[in-house]
Amino acid sequence: MAFAFRGDFPLRRVSGYLIAQLIGAISACLFFFLVFGKVEQIGATVPCVGVDYVQAFAVEVVLTLGLVSTILGTVSGAQNVGAFSAIAVGSYISLAGLWASPLSGASMNPARSIGPQLLTLDFTYFWLYVIGPFVGGLIAVVFAYILRGHGKDTTAIKAAQGTFDLSNK
Repeated sequence: MAFAFRGDFPLRRVSGYLIAQLIGAISACLFFFLVFGKVEQIGATVPCVGVDYVQAFAVEVVLTLGLVSTILGTVSGAQNVGAFSAIAVGSYISLAGLWASPLSGASMNPARSIGPQLLTLDFTYFWLYVIGPFVGGLIAVVFAYILRGHGKDTTAIKAAQGTFDLSNK
């Protein structure tokens, strides 16, 4: 969605990616259920004990802001780090997960949280893990616009659409 909001990816194609992510999340939860049985919450993302909704929401906004900023920053033509983009993004996810898992569960991806909620039919935290990442992603797009201008960077477009050729880097 961030690439679409930046103008680097066709908005009409976003729904296909969202559906694919939801199918993946639900499939992962079904696998978890088949392997381990009816385990509490089937891998659901929930705020930890002592962390209220507002705190968990704020953590998810900040986590997603950082993640989307890292993604947008590593694929812009001005800051492209080529094959090392994956290392930057993976490192961010790892570090963010380490410090935020004990707080909000460190979802950073609505599909990752919606999958278990659909299987357990427990939507208590639905808004938290959908709106938080959405708001964080929007803020990241605004920051990217302020720092690097409008989207439509050819390198970012190729990266967003999966057509960036690393062999030329």
